[in-house]
Amino acid sequence: MNIIISAAKTGGHVYPAIEVGQELKSRGCKIFFIGTGSQIELNALKDSGFEFIALNIDGFRGKSIFSKAASIKNTFISIFKIIRIIKKNDIKGIIGFGGFITVPVGLAGYLMRIKVFTHEQNSVMGSANKLLSKFAFINFLGLPTNDDVKNSIESGNPIRPSFQKNKEVLQSNDEDIVKIYITGGSQGSSYINETLPLCLSEFKNKIKIKHQCGKGNVKEVEGLYSKTSLNYHVAEFYKDPSHEIDWADFVISRSGALTISEVSSSSKGSLMIPLPISIDNHQLINAQHITNINMGCIHNESDGPESLKKILREIIDKKIYIEWQENKNSQHINASKVISRNILKEYETI
Repeated sequence: MNIIISAAKTGGHVYPAIEVGQELKSRGCKIFFIGTGSQIELNALKDSGFEFIALNIDGFRGKSIFSKAASIKNTFISIFKIIRIIKKNDIKGIIGFGGFITVPVGLAGYLMRIKVFTHEQNSVMGSANKLLSKFAFINFLGLPTNDDVKNSIESGNPIRPSFQKNKEVLQSNDEDIVKIYITGGSQGSSYINETLPLCLSEFKNKIKIKHQCGKGNVKEVEGLYSKTSLNYHVAEFYKDPSHEIDWADFVISRSGALTISEVSSSSKGSLMIPLPISIDNHQLINAQHITNINMGCIHNESDGPESLKKILREIIDKKIYIEWQENKNSQHINASKVISRNILKEYETI
């Protein structure tokens, strides 16, 4: 059976989409992956075996009136392109993982009477998924949501195999040094990069740090750490961040859905710093889900560096991270299987 999967631009959309695609491929499906051709998509799709199709289309929300007009025009053009792809390849189903590119893909499927499915990673449904959810056969939810989403299944967020380890036995912390992995996500975070070296400087003999700072930021971040006596390593990216999460006692990060799903699946807790300009403040709501299962705490940028230092003292001096490690979030481990199984049920192939 031939299936289109659509996702674009951010790792939070692309990586879960690829995991579901691989699971469906293992069950005999051929996957056509529609994206925008961004570098993160191309890198993530290497060796996937999917047929990749790039569309030149950008988002709508928050843009100028001229950009919105161009988006509407490109949307209609893209719909007809996708209809041709559906006809040519006998596509039977479409799965959208969020982002504006899924709109023309989903609408083309609807017009062709193809079954459409969505997966929403965050606690707040994005604009594209909200639109497609009106006619989707199943809306898969990565995190609990307060929205009333019809035809929904709480599947969890599909995570990469390296984060799917079964950590039944927790590693004891047999040294006094607390290990911290800091990440601002695939794009990096100026707030995290600029604020954390200063706020952690008072713990110079107590901690080791691995800091993922994003492309082009190494020199600046290393310069800030060099003014401290901290034991640190700074990198633009870590090839497989599951190793850094396994190494760490706890993680400091934004609260994108994929990040918190991967960290909590690894039985590690987080000090989460939600991106204050995230659409509909979804990162704060994501973070609240993690605090509800006692696997982390929240610092809001607006509270300032002194508040952040106070939280860090609580976590490090009182070893609160050990409480977080005692919990386990298995919600995401089998998400790709849950999604694939429920999709294929719609075609009575299982």
